[in-house]
Amino acid sequence: MTTSQTILFALLAGLLVAGVLLAFLVSEREQKRVPETEEPAVPTGVATVLSVLRSSGVVVDDDDMVLKASAPAYALGLVQGNTLVDAELIEMVHGVRRDGQIREVELEIQRLPGTPARHVSVRVAPLGVRLILILVEDRTREKRVEAVRRDFVANVSHELKTPIGAIRLLSEAVQAASDDPEAVERFAGRMLLESERLTVLVQQIIELSRLQTDDPLDEPVTVPIGPLVAAALDTVKIDAQARHIEVTASGDADLDAHGSSKQLLIAITNLVANAVSYSPDRSRVAVTTRANEDTIEIAVTDQGIGIPPEEIDRIFERFYRVDPARHRSTGGTGLGLSIVKHVAATHGGDIRVWSVEGQGSTFTLVLPRKKETHP
Repeated sequence: MTTSQTILFALLAGLLVAGVLLAFLVSEREQKRVPETEEPAVPTGVATVLSVLRSSGVVVDDDDMVLKASAPAYALGLVQGNTLVDAELIEMVHGVRRDGQIREVELEIQRLPGTPARHVSVRVAPLGVRLILILVEDRTREKRVEAVRRDFVANVSHELKTPIGAIRLLSEAVQAASDDPEAVERFAGRMLLESERLTVLVQQIIELSRLQTDDPLDEPVTVPIGPLVAAALDTVKIDAQARHIEVTASGDADLDAHGSSKQLLIAITNLVANAVSYSPDRSRVAVTTRANEDTIEIAVTDQGIGIPPEEIDRIFERFYRVDPARHRSTGGTGLGLSIVKHVAATHGGDIRVWSVEGQGSTFTLVLPRKKETHP
């Protein structure tokens, strides 16, 4: 081998060794780089739980990037793409990352500008070393129910005060007029009226409470409408006769609905009793039943005071009265139409109103018709 060949061979061997060494160094560097650039993975169990969670769940990394979010989190507007959008949630995440302490708070968040705020319960906790878990429970419905109950209790308390206070004052008047038989008789008659009004109010509160307990209907049955209408008319018969109000029933009496006979009787009776209460003496109240293809309509028409157009949307509110000054003379509690609306909704039906102020009103209870089954 010549000297030049020996030198060339040595150069080639050196290049080969250098290439192998370079490849080894590059491989070592890549292996060391992988853990440094790898994104923190969401634990498998957490990802599975988030996928079936009804509440909103979000997992963020140490850069506040969303790695995993449940569908409700997107629906509630907490997450857009890979970004947590609510400023208060982001601030809570930063606080948990600083001290590792779990944070819980009640917040109001707005899904979109101009939409009602949602009441939510938020819990933010560390998940491992680098991840943060956010759980958000929508409490809007619970808050709304709580507000309704609070208002209901306040309204009941106010309504009960009136007849109870009147009975007490009348009792004192009777005691003071013990030597005046005519005054005693007059005050005793007023006490009887107030006690009757109190009895009706308490009974309707109990009825409304029972109806809400029965919602939804667990065991609906076939309900003949004709006997219910007859029973409702019989209930108001004495009051109607005393004021010479004619109460009639017409239409197809051979109709069947599907639901609770007890609830439907309460609803029909309330409609007929309202019509009699708000009708002038020597007038007429008509109850008409008819069937459509899929529904049954029970219409109660009176010749009473009517309802102003601006009041129609509010007459089904609890304790609401079109003319509060008249409720003492009519004995109304403001609960009858609320009960009717609740019964209609429970049965998958509706309650419709037509009214002309000073001429009268028609309330129509619409119920799904029981389908005929053929073998």
